[in-house]
Amino acid sequence: MRVVEPMDIYHIWCDLKPGVSAADFVAAVHTYLARMRAEDRLSSYRVTRRKLGLAPAHLKEFHLMLEYDGLAQLDRGFTRAASGEEPMNGFHLAVNQKVQNIEFALYRDYPDAFSEEPT
Repeated sequence: MRVVEPMDIYHIWCDLKPGVSAADFVAAVHTYLARMRAEDRLSSYRVTRRKLGLAPAHLKEFHLMLEYDGLAQLDRGFTRAASGEEPMNGFHLAVNQKVQNIEFALYRDYPDAFSEEPT
């Protein structure tokens, strides 16, 4: 079993809007999320793309995984994104305006300190 610090992982699945290049989207994501990391509002992230069309029909072309060291860090990230302050607002909009069909989920590493087995 791999031993890692437990993380909360915010998943985002999305497709690109027509006419948006994958390179432009990924560059915008890296600019935005690198800034969040620099401000300690995000621990790490990954950008993945469906390969060879292998995915259930409901999953989108891109999958982003944003890792947080806890809900407090996640809240700091969400608060910063929603603040409307520049330059973060521009970075956030540069990503959002390129995507459609967005779905979100929040998962956690398991087991973690809060895990309990049902009795």
